[in-house]
Amino acid sequence: MGLHNCFTAVRAAPGRWLRHRALCRGWELQGSPGRSYAAGLAQTSPTFGFLFDIDGVFIRGHKVIPAALEAARKLVDSHGHFRMPVVFVTNAGNCAPHVKAQELSDLLGLQVDPEQVILSSSPLKFFSKFHNKRMLVSGQGPMVDNARNLGFQNVVTIEELRSAFPVLDMVDLERRPKTMPPLTSDFPPIEGVLLFGEPVRWETNLQLIMDVLLSNGNPGTGLAVAPYPHLPVLASNMDLLWMAEAKMPRFGHGTFLLCLESIYRKVTGKELKYAGLMGKPTLTTYQYAEVLIRKQAERRAWAPIRKLYAIGDNPVSDIYGANLYNRYLQKNGKGQVQESYEVIEEKQGPPTAERCLSILVRSGVYSPSRGQTDTPFHGHRDFVLDPSLLEASHVVDDIDKALQLIFCEEGWDQV
Repeated sequence: MGLHNCFTAVRAAPGRWLRHRALCRGWELQGSPGRSYAAGLAQTSPTFGFLFDIDGVFIRGHKVIPAALEAARKLVDSHGHFRMPVVFVTNAGNCAPHVKAQELSDLLGLQVDPEQVILSSSPLKFFSKFHNKRMLVSGQGPMVDNARNLGFQNVVTIEELRSAFPVLDMVDLERRPKTMPPLTSDFPPIEGVLLFGEPVRWETNLQLIMDVLLSNGNPGTGLAVAPYPHLPVLASNMDLLWMAEAKMPRFGHGTFLLCLESIYRKVTGKELKYAGLMGKPTLTTYQYAEVLIRKQAERRAWAPIRKLYAIGDNPVSDIYGANLYNRYLQKNGKGQVQESYEVIEEKQGPPTAERCLSILVRSGVYSPSRGQTDTPFHGHRDFVLDPSLLEASHVVDDIDKALQLIFCEEGWDQV
């Protein structure tokens, strides 16, 4: 890597990361390719770890971004072992961690373990007070298996609910019952709603979820007044948009949540409340990621990890979340946080990381064509627009340029 590439690829926020310039200069004058950037700085136990987004950083749809293969090579040693703790943090929630791990392994030529993959729903395993409730689950893929692997033992799918009450699903003329079926009287009440990701039939899912909330879990009956507060709703993945093979971003689960929230408010005049929100940019997800980073370091007998680098393509989820977590770390855990974050910390202990730095790549959903001031805020309703949280520590072209910058900062060679 040349110094020119190191710096021309980067737009640095004012006053940030001044130290890496000295390191790179030291490498240019005294080092050589294949050795440590900083003269006299031995590359031993890492004190930093990576939180990688997937879509828009390593892949787009099912295609590998060209720079990702070179970046993946730099992450492992000659034996194929990761040189530092790494987790892949995705807002996808419609698959199992081992499936995503195998997909990444095949695409990138790495051995990614399921314990290195964090789905948007992964922190739900700590919400044990809901695990024994009868939960309606929405999404696609192996939802029942995913829910059970997270600890939920009694789940009902949208299709099972629709089969029990076929008169509820009336939008699609082809699916309307031709004759009036007998009333179902032995269907146990639903006690909560579990939203894993965007479903296939939005109209069916929106209708039946509303029926459950408005009937207090008894969709076969009608109530004169909708109960409020309503049944607990747990949701993962708040991304309004995501980047696939198409030239423009696609609707994400955040768009589905926006529809559900709008319908509920329009029908009841009240706000839909969440008992838990998972996925980026929630503090819950980043604290969960730090726990896995810490465990990797302990297994490899590495020193405690003091610095995290979060790399993503979405300012509203990846950058906002990393900066929010960094703000929390800077307050030494004394800042105001949501209850779900405290649940994880209570079980796993306080974080050892001291900083979480955000790096934005241009290879995904991010578009620099419009300034921040005239871009609508795509974040979830429950997150306040704070422009400072949308500002990445650095903006680079792709994941390979990001690693060049970080290794330069840390005094690590590129192998």
